[in-house]
This record gives sequence, structure tokens and C-alpha cells, in this order.
Amino acid sequence: MMTKKTISASRASLILFLCQMITALEVPLDPILLKELSQPPTITQQSPKDYIVDPRENIVIQCEAKGKPPPSFSWTRNGTHFDIDKDARVTVKPNSGTLVINIMNGGKAEAYEGVYQCTARNERGAAISNNIVIRPSRSPLWTKEKVEPKHVREGDPLVLHCSPPVGLPPPIIFWMDNSFQRLPQNERVSQGLNGDLYFSNVKPEDTREDYICYARFNHTQTIQQKQPISVKVFSMDSLNETISANLSDTDFYGAKPLTERRPTLLTPVGSTSNKVELRGNVLLLECIAEGLPTPVIRWIKEGGELPINRTFFENFKKTLKIVEVSEADSGKYKCVARNPLGSTHHTITVAVKAAPYWITAPRNLVLSPGEDGTLICRANGNPKPNISWLTNGVPIAIAPEDPSRKVDGDTIIFSDVQERSSAVYQCNASNEYGYLLANAFVNVLAEPPRILTPANKLYQVIANNPALLDCAFFGSPVPEIEWFKGVKGSILRGDLYVFHDNGTLEIPVAQKDSTGTYTCVARNKLGKVQNEVHLEVKDPTMIIKQPEYKIIQRGGQVSFECTIKHDPTLIPTITWLKDNGELPDDERFIIHKDSLAIMNVTDKDDGTYTCIANTTLDSVSASAVLTVVDRPNPPFDLELTDQLERSIQLSWIPGYDNNSPITNFVIEYEDGMHEPGVWHYQTEVRGTQTTVQLKLSPYVNYSFRVIAVNEIGRSQPSEASEQYLTKAAKPDENPSGVQGIGSEPDNLVIIWEPLKGFQSNGPGLQYKVSWRQKDVGDEWTSVIVANVSKYIVSGTPTFVPYEIKVQALNDLGYAPEPAEVIGHSGEDLPMVAPGNVQVHIVNSTLAKVHWDPVPLKTVRGHLQGYRIYYWKVQSLSKRRRRHVEKKILTFSGNKTHGMLPGLEPYSSYKLNVRVVNGKGEGPASPDKSFKTPEGVPSSPSFLKITNPTLDSLTLEWGLPTHPNGVLIAYTLKFQPINSTHELGPLVEIRIPANETSLILSNLNYSTRYKFYFYAQTSVGAGSQITEEAVTIMDEVRPVYPRIRNVTASAAETYANISWEYEGPDHVNFYVEYGVAGSKEDWKKDIVNGSRSFFVLKGLTPGTSYKVRVGAEGLSGFVSSEDVFETGPAMASRQVDIATQGWFIGLMCAVALLILILLIVCFIRRNKGGKYPVKEKEDAHADPEIQPMKEDDGTFGEYSDAEDHKPLKKGSRTPSDRTVKKEDSDDSLVDYGEGVNGQFNEDGSFIGQYSGKKEKEPAEGNESSEAPSPVNAMNSFV
Repeated sequence: MMTKKTISASRASLILFLCQMITALEVPLDPILLKELSQPPTITQQSPKDYIVDPRENIVIQCEAKGKPPPSFSWTRNGTHFDIDKDARVTVKPNSGTLVINIMNGGKAEAYEGVYQCTARNERGAAISNNIVIRPSRSPLWTKEKVEPKHVREGDPLVLHCSPPVGLPPPIIFWMDNSFQRLPQNERVSQGLNGDLYFSNVKPEDTREDYICYARFNHTQTIQQKQPISVKVFSMDSLNETISANLSDTDFYGAKPLTERRPTLLTPVGSTSNKVELRGNVLLLECIAEGLPTPVIRWIKEGGELPINRTFFENFKKTLKIVEVSEADSGKYKCVARNPLGSTHHTITVAVKAAPYWITAPRNLVLSPGEDGTLICRANGNPKPNISWLTNGVPIAIAPEDPSRKVDGDTIIFSDVQERSSAVYQCNASNEYGYLLANAFVNVLAEPPRILTPANKLYQVIANNPALLDCAFFGSPVPEIEWFKGVKGSILRGDLYVFHDNGTLEIPVAQKDSTGTYTCVARNKLGKVQNEVHLEVKDPTMIIKQPEYKIIQRGGQVSFECTIKHDPTLIPTITWLKDNGELPDDERFIIHKDSLAIMNVTDKDDGTYTCIANTTLDSVSASAVLTVVDRPNPPFDLELTDQLERSIQLSWIPGYDNNSPITNFVIEYEDGMHEPGVWHYQTEVRGTQTTVQLKLSPYVNYSFRVIAVNEIGRSQPSEASEQYLTKAAKPDENPSGVQGIGSEPDNLVIIWEPLKGFQSNGPGLQYKVSWRQKDVGDEWTSVIVANVSKYIVSGTPTFVPYEIKVQALNDLGYAPEPAEVIGHSGEDLPMVAPGNVQVHIVNSTLAKVHWDPVPLKTVRGHLQGYRIYYWKVQSLSKRRRRHVEKKILTFSGNKTHGMLPGLEPYSSYKLNVRVVNGKGEGPASPDKSFKTPEGVPSSPSFLKITNPTLDSLTLEWGLPTHPNGVLIAYTLKFQPINSTHELGPLVEIRIPANETSLILSNLNYSTRYKFYFYAQTSVGAGSQITEEAVTIMDEVRPVYPRIRNVTASAAETYANISWEYEGPDHVNFYVEYGVAGSKEDWKKDIVNGSRSFFVLKGLTPGTSYKVRVGAEGLSGFVSSEDVFETGPAMASRQVDIATQGWFIGLMCAVALLILILLIVCFIRRNKGGKYPVKEKEDAHADPEIQPMKEDDGTFGEYSDAEDHKPLKKGSRTPSDRTVKKEDSDDSLVDYGEGVNGQFNEDGSFIGQYSGKKEKEPAEGNESSEAPSPVNAMNSFV
């Protein structure tokens, strides 16, 4: 059987008797069992050995004992039987052996002094108490004595003897005056262990008449007082004067002046002494010395060190105190008294003796018949104690014989005991310093097994912790214990279990599968008994989200999380603590299920917060620290020192940093003379610095303040320092920012930054302004001004350089000589235009312009650059004129070339170049014409697929919105798509440029096709448009639903998307779009309602997009893709007024006017015949390029020869009376300056052009877009 010798404290509470190991049978303290079992007497309570009683109260001598049957009691006094019945004052408490001696009614305690001993006896033996010595306490009065006054010369030693009466116990001594105030004690004056008051040397202030010694007797709570002692100290100066008046001539004859002396000991006397102390007591050694000056005491142990942690010095180091002394503390202790004149010492030899103390006290022994056992009584002491045995209170040598026992010194050996061997044995260990007495019984019992643990007891433990299952038992002989698991389980053995001698089964690491019923079986030769207990193993409680360290600013709120996981059968409780105490009773603390929230955090909330999760079986906790931070408190106590004319030292005391270290201090100043109430930055220093040397300016009334800064922010400013006014002086510096510029061609404007108030250095601040024309040898012209920062010089030549300087002065003098700056008089417009303008075509949208620079002298100002004006005359493919709207690009500096981006392919342009200075533009160069080559076209404006049959489809398309040249052909590619959206072989067809429709035949029936369609010029292919369509099956209508003919009409940043839908009603559509050729995901917009159009907004100018339309909830029904391109970015964006209410009203009014005019014209024509316009139209192939004469009744005149002037009254509309919006011109964004654009030397873009978006009527059916009201307005006004 395995045994476990030690058990951790955490397990001890779970078992009944596991804390003590048994070597023989022990009787459990079970109340039911104790009623049934016989047991010898055991003394349970008794009075102390040395028992001092209060003579005013009854004497109670305790003696309590237990046993079965209950013991009877008897007493001895002074070694003889004490007959209680014969003394009426003595009684015994019921069911007890305690004596009560009544002395309250005339009795005397002294009559009952003596040595008492109690005996408790039953049929199984007798136990005896210690010898109890009864003595009444005594507090005698002080003996009558005459106390003589003490007359002492200053500097001499003095001892005031107390000599208290001998009391029991000894009294506590202390010295007081008549006012019951303790007399002050120090290194010079102190009380000794014997109660005497020692003066190492006296002083005149020691003179008094009420030195009183008091003795306090604690036992009787009385205080005795000695007669007051009078002490008079004579100083050496007055001693001779008092000799003749108070003393005889011989008493102080030859008195010497006060002299210093080396120490001597007042106590103890001699150079050596001896001290005996008992082990475990407190050792007190004392040395008190006299001398002048007052000696200092030091203690050493010869041949060793004073014991650490047990040594204390008292009474100003005059007393050495060692607690819990042992034999190792024996030795020689030396006290040394020393002053400047010398030293003395005393050696105390300490011997530590010991009253007897236990090594092994005898323990009760319970045996069954036939068993063996031992009683051991071992004690130590100094000298070594004598061991003697008694049985039932009688010395064992004269006690009845017992063949089962044998005495061997401090051990009694028992063998083959029988029931008659039961007895109580006493062991007595004694030496000259005391004795020990211990009772131990031998109880011989024959009992069948009994299990004391309640049946079906339930044990609950946490997994991975020890489980201790009790099986408290009793029986004689000692039963054997076995454990089983389950009803029919086998006996438990092996390393998984620990079997304790008291019957407890330990499962060191209980797991979930350890749950179950366990059976304990106890058996001896007299019988067998068993008991079942139940074990449940629970999941541990865990904190799965612990509170975390938080730093929070004062006034904020913070939350600590504490999420737990626990066994579902256990009910947890969560408790929050702050600094291991309860949370403050404050409504700001809000406890939620899994968290603690603190609102409006204050400094007091700083600390450690602990979350404790408790169940009935376990407890877990987690802590986190909350640090409350804030901006620092403002500094205080500002002080100005080292005050000089140009410097001063400022010091301050930092305020509390509020848990965030101060990183730096900011020093500000106020000029109370020039800017009162305005604080300026002066300097800043590190957060560890609290002083700074500040530089000062003259003629300033300074006040300073300091601001502390930490990571949280800046403190409030400190209180302002005292004011400090510096003396006036000449200015140290001159104005800055001096410039010379002209506002007119014949003047020079000199400007400067004026000095601030504190920069003036004194009263009467003025400025001396000087100028002269550069490089002509003129003298300086000067003027002195005040309170201004500008001076205008008139009558100057146009744009010539001047030397300029501005000097400050005040009533005390001038500032240092100022630096000279170069300025220029006013500019005028340039005189000459750039020449030799050349244009080089880079590609269809980019041209490079060259020109010759103008002579610098003709610029008549600062050359800012060259500005190109250019405009589109007409598109070569459309053969029609358009409104002229010029665009501008500016090239900074002395450039001679620039790039024109964003041109339209296959178009005619004109440009001119002008030089620019600060005044404006010079004359324009002659207009230069150039043409851009062809480019690739845009995608066809639409692609429609109609008339599906079994094997054919009809395709219709529109011309590209921007042909960008002469179209030479269209290309159509198509391929079938199967049910898994896989693409089949691709077929390509080339179509002449003049075709607008095509019928595809020989297609597969009921097959979906995907079509790719694009136009071509001589340069190459343009963007393609895609569409999908399905041939029909069995000559029935196409499968619904269907979305087709998706078209897009794009502007600069938006596009109008329209489509056709066939299928069920009430379908919600969506539009998906993305950048053409990009692999990014499609973007999706939901269409409100079931309409068949949508406006895409927020598009990027000049970008190709792909678009398709789908139906919500109709998986797979998505239109084919269409591709469109947004217009180029505009340098000057126009507000879309087409949606403005006022504009719509205006358009309605204009339309009404047009209608009236048409009616008038119609009436006039009927009356006056044909218009000449008809004849001109017949004579010319292109009527749109012919002018219309006002006198012929036309609407206006279009001129192509007079600088492209705007229309006089209106512009002509096409014959079908429709006006179509034309796409924007190519963008100039990212190129030249215009108003705010710029080019590099090589013509690359660094800015934006400026200009307005041009509008022109569309030709033919190039766009299916609805007429724009904006263009309509441009056409009629």
C-alpha cells in the first residue's frame, strides 16, 4: 500500500485526518463514536504553573478533563490530599474539576497560598495536572524616609535612587513631575533598569523640586508614589557668591571651574560582571556612563557578531536587548563609553541556561489486544533534565506490575497488550530551572471496523486538480482499507492513485473520466464494512479575455473587459476590486456582465483593477493597471534673478505631471509697454530644467510665464512673473522685407516690414528711406518717415534698377548700416511680338510650337513668359465651320518652344504667340495655320441586332461620334456562346464604310452569339462595341427576358446609358461598368424603378469605359458589353444649367419667340415670294458655309474671314430643325498654364490650360443623343 508522508495545505481542508500521520490506532473525535468507546482521562485545561491571583477577587484554579466514562476529580495541596468538603469557602464546578475559593466575603487570599495538583480518574486510568503554585499579588507602600535635597555643581554626575517596594509581580517604574508629566530623557538623562534616574552630567536647567518616582502594580492596578526629590544645580559663575550665603566655608572650599572629563561607568560597577538568562527569554544588558561631554555607548560581542533581526538598542543605546535567546548567544558582551577625552568599557559574561523543553512529548496510544507499541518522552535543557515516569499519578517504580510493559530510560515498550494494560502514563522532565509534565494514555480496545464518512457523500473538484475522497474509519485492530470504482469495479491500484493511512483516496490529477462512484471497504478480524462516495469533475473556470493595461486621460472613460468561460453546472460570480479593496461607492463605476466601465475618470481612479471569477469550487483572477494621465499642472513660484540690461534668469517649480512626464517647458513673455495682454513665444527648455537664462531687448516692460508640456498636451500658463523694464537703446536691427517695385511706369514703390514694438529699443521710432538709380553714379536721395511701411518715388524712368536701403532710428540714435537691395521702377506693356513662329506636328493630338524670343529691352518689365493662343477652325472630316473659342497656354521664363496637347485629329487650327511681363501681354504674332493628321476613330455610336430568325440576324450601326479621319471600312467579329458561357470559333467580316446595316445568314438556330464591331481609318482600328443576340428556335419569339441595344452617350464626367428590354414587367435593372481593358471588378449601380435609361456619374475625363446592363434576380440575363469614351477634361468647367428651373423657363420663352417668328416669316413669304437663300443653296453644294444677308430677311450672318467674330443675331440650324450636342474638344488638362498652367522646357505638362469648351452642331446621324438645351441656346443667341 502506498503512503504519502506530506500533504499540501490546499488539500488539508478536504480531508478529516490527513494532517497527522498515525503510527498506531487513533480514536477519531467523532461524537457518536466517543459516546460508545471507553477512553482514559485526558487533561484538557489547567491553570498556569505560577499563578498570581488578585487578593480582592475569588480564586479560580482550573482543571478540566475528558474521558469515557467521565472522570472524577481530586486535589492535593502542598503534597497532601485537599479535602474540599471540609472548607465551606471551596467549591467545585459541576461536571468539572475546577476549584472556586470564595474570599470575597471575609476570606484572605494568603490563607490559600500553596502548591495545588489536580487528578482526573476513571476505570481506565488517572491523569494529573501540573503543580500549580498559588500566590496573591502584593503592592506594598513605600517605606517612610526623609528625602534630602540634592545640591550639585554644574557638570557633575547625579543618580536619583527610586528603591521601590518589593511587589508581586515587580512594579513598573517611571519618573514624573507634580503635573503628572513624564520627565524628558535623552543621552544625558535616562532611567536605568533598576528604576534609578541617572544624569551623566547636570545642567542648570535640571534644577527642580519635583523629581517623583512612581511604581505601578499592574495586577492590582495601583500606583505608589515616592516623596518628591529636590535638585538644585549651581553654575560655576555663581557658585562662589552662594558659598558664603548658603553653605559653610568648608563645603565648597577650593571649588574649581567647570572642566571636561573622560567617561566612567555609573552602572554596572567594575570592569566585568556576569549574567545568566534562560533560553527563550529576553536578554537585557545595561551600561550607563557619566562624563563631560556626555559619553556615547557602543556594544560589541567578543569573538562574534550581534544576532541579526533579534538585537535591539533601547534607552539611547544604553541597553542592549536580544530576544528569543538561545545557547548560541552565550559569550562576552562589551559596552564602550566614549567622549572626546577618552573611553571606558565593561565586559558582561552571559551564560544562557535552559529549563526543560520537549524534543518528543509522549502521545496517546490506542492498541488492540495482542499488539505492540511504545511511549517516547524526550526533552532537553541546560543542565540536561532528568526523566521520570509515573502511571496513573504514581511513580512507576511503586505502581502495580504489568508484564506487557518495559521501561527503558525515556521510552516505555509495550508488547502483547491486553485490555487490563489500559492506563495513563506521566512523563516528568526536570532540572534546576523548571520541569515539564505530560500525560499520555494507553487504551487497549477490540472494535469491529466502522466508517465515519457519511454515505453517498458528493465530492466536486475542478479538472486537473487533486481529488481527495474520505474514508474516515475506526476499528481495533486497525482495519485494512480498499477502494473500488463503480458497482462491480476491480480494486484500485497503481500510480494513478495515492492511498493515505487514514483511508483517504487521492487522485492527484482528476480528469473528466474520473467522474463516478467510488466504494471504500474497511475490514479487520472482527468484521467488514463499506461505504460509497461520488465524484464529479468540473471544467475549470477561465478568463478568456483579461483586462488590459490602460492609459486614459482625466475626464475620459475607460472599460476593462473580463470574459469568463466556466462549467455549465457551476454558477460564477464576478467581483471587481481596486487595489485589492472594494470598488469605491461611486455611480461612475458601472459593472456590466463582462466588463467594468469607469466614467469621467479622475486622479483617484488610478490603480490596479482586479477581476475575480468565483465558483463554489475554484477562483481565477486577472488584473490590469489603470494609469490616469492629463496635461501637467501649471508651474508656480516664478522668480527673476541675475537681472542685467540684456539678460535675466527665470526659475520656477514644476507642477504635478499627472503621470505623464513633462517633456519641455515653453517660456512666453508679455510686453506691457507696447502690446499689453499679448503673449509671445520666447524659448523652450527640456522638461528636466527649471531655470533658463533669457535674452532681453531694450525698452521692453517684460513679464514672463511658463507652460509645461507632456504627451497629453500643454498645461495652463503659470501665473505671470513680476515685471522687469529694460533700458532704452539704439535699434539693433533694420526693417526686413525691403522691396522696390513700381505700381505705374513712372514710379518706384519702396515697401518694408516695420519693426515691432519691442524691436524699436526706445521711443521715437522712425525710418530713413534712401534710393539711387543703379550704375549711373547718382548720390543717395533720403527721406525720414514714421508710422508707415511704404514710400512712393515719382517721376522715374520706366523699368530701371534702383539701389534701395531702409534704416531704423529712434531718439537714442541710428541702427547699424542696412543692407542694400535692388528694385525696379514700374513696368509697361511689351513692345514687340515674337517672330518666326513655326509649328511641328508630333501626332494627331500633339503639336510643338517654336518662336524667336523678343529683345529683353522691348519687354519693358520682368519677363514672365510667352503665351500661345490657339483655336480650332474646322474639322476636316465634317467640312463645316464652327464657333471660334480660343484656348491659352502660358510657358514661364524665356522659353522658345512649347507643346500643344489635346488637339483633335484631322482638324484645322490657327495660333499666335505673345510675350508676357508683370504689366500684361505684348502684341500678338501673325496667325499661324496648321492641320492635324488622321487618327483612329471612336467606337460606332450604336450597334443594334434585330429580326432574329432560325439562322439569321440583322445588324444596324451608327457612325463613330469622332471619326478622326476618313473611314475606310468596318470590321465585324462574332462567335457562338454555349450554355456554360464558353466561346466558340471567331468569324471576321470586313464591311465597306458606306454601309450601316448587315444581315448575317447561315447561323445556328437557338444559339447565342457575341459580336465585336469597330470602324477603321487609314491610321488603324478604333474602339469596339460589343453586343449579344440569340437566333430563335422553331420560328417562335426569342426567349425572354432579353436586354439589347445598349448605347452610351458620354460627356466629360458622366454618360447616359440606354437599352431595350423584352420580358416580364416590373423588373429592376442594374448597370455595371469599368475601365476598358482593366482587370478590376465591375462597379455596380442599381436603377430605380423599371426605366430603360440611367446616368453614370463621377467618371474620369478622357477614359474608355465598358458597360453592360442586367436584370435583378434574372441570373445570366445580362446585356452584351458596350464601350464608350468620356470627353476630354475642360480647363474651365461650365456649370450644367440644363437642369436649372430658370433656364428651362427661358428656353420655353425662346421657343415661343421662334414659333412666332416662323409664323411671321411664313406669312411674309406668302406675300413677298421666294427668299434669295433658296437660289444660293441651289448654286452651292454646301449651303452651311455660305453667309446669310440681313437685308434678305435671313436670321444672321456667319463670317469665316473676319477673325471669327461671333454671330450677330443667331446661328443657322440644320434643315431638320434639330440641334445635337457635339462632344467636347480634347482635354488640355495636364498641359500648359492658360491662366494657371505651365510647360517645362521640353514642352511636357506641369499645369492646366484655360479656355472654354467649344460647341458645334453635329452632322448627319453621328449621335443618337437628344438635343442639348445648352447648344440650343448657343445657336439662338
